Amino acid sequence: MFDRLGSQSHHRLRWFLGLFVTWLAVSAQAADAPKTAEDWLEQLGPALNATSYKGVFVYSRGDQVSSMRIAHRFHDGEVQERLVIQDGDQGEIIRRGGRVFCILPSHGRIQLDAVLPSGPFSEAFSSKLPPFRRWYAARLLDDDRVAGHRAVVVALNPKDVHRYRYRLWLEKTSGLLVKSQVLANDDTVLERFQFTMLELTDDIPDSEFQIPFEDPRQALSLDKAEARIAAAPPPPEPSQPAKFAWSLGWHPEGFQETPSPHSHTGQAVAFSDGLASFSVFIAPVGNKDMPTGISRIGATTIFMRKMVVGDQRHLVTVVGEIPPDTAMKVGRSVFVQKNREPARVGAEPGSDMAARPQATAGSE
Repeated sequence: MFDRLGSQSHHRLRWFLGLFVTWLAVSAQAADAPKTAEDWLEQLGPALNATSYKGVFVYSRGDQVSSMRIAHRFHDGEVQERLVIQDGDQGEIIRRGGRVFCILPSHGRIQLDAVLPSGPFSEAFSSKLPPFRRWYAARLLDDDRVAGHRAVVVALNPKDVHRYRYRLWLEKTSGLLVKSQVLANDDTVLERFQFTMLELTDDIPDSEFQIPFEDPRQALSLDKAEARIAAAPPPPEPSQPAKFAWSLGWHPEGFQETPSPHSHTGQAVAFSDGLASFSVFIAPVGNKDMPTGISRIGATTIFMRKMVVGDQRHLVTVVGEIPPDTAMKVGRSVFVQKNREPARVGAEPGSDMAARPQATAGSE
């Protein structure tokens, strides 16, 4: 009888051990299941805000290179971040939730009452991943190491000629962006961001994010300052520029209008596809001799051209992370109207280029 009970216990133990080994194998397979490029991109958005870390990164575009020391954490439901400039003039930026303070020795403390993105690509990957999948093809490249951390590498290749290519290095345990490149179609690296030292840690003291004490009267709220400027009467001029309406005749498919930059002397509109962005500005210039043409610094293209409406000269400016040919096509599609008179879409008076058809646009 005891032999039979012992045999049953032995069978139960073998069955339990077999079940446990099977469970471990299934769990290991699930944990080691390879992620796709899209899986990593979905992880990147939350990682940019929720990961706590400190380190030093380098950012370069064209011939310009700068380094920043950063401390970042998510504490009590609030993103806290401190950036300290390591080159040239001293300065730092401290972010506490929606409050951003710029501390510059020559300007004191400046408070910006606006939510600013945290680090490269944070705005792009936080909530806009599905839309930009239509315009970029994502794929995984070979793993790499950055600042002593293992990283996966994701390539983002555009599906048309109006966007740049991207390479993203994501730290394997957190999904944090630790390196990125913006590339032209010929593989030239236009912009580069990379951590040179990185520590993933929750042990960051509160003192790291304290706002330096200043006379409250020296703290400038950007919104309030702009309100004062907007409310102030304009300086007297012989003749005030007439109000005008303008339209954008073309922009690359997939770029959606976003909140535009402030412009007190003209009008502006901004566009983004969730990754790249550009803005279009138009302002009357009177008799001022303004530069025109196209230039590129890193991945940022600037295109400027003059156009005339009636007896008023305007400057159209396109600036953003788009190729030069695309920026020129956007800028040349702008047309302005005053008192329902179509604009002459030329650089200077006397242009024999055909006028654009009348279109509806908002007034200044």
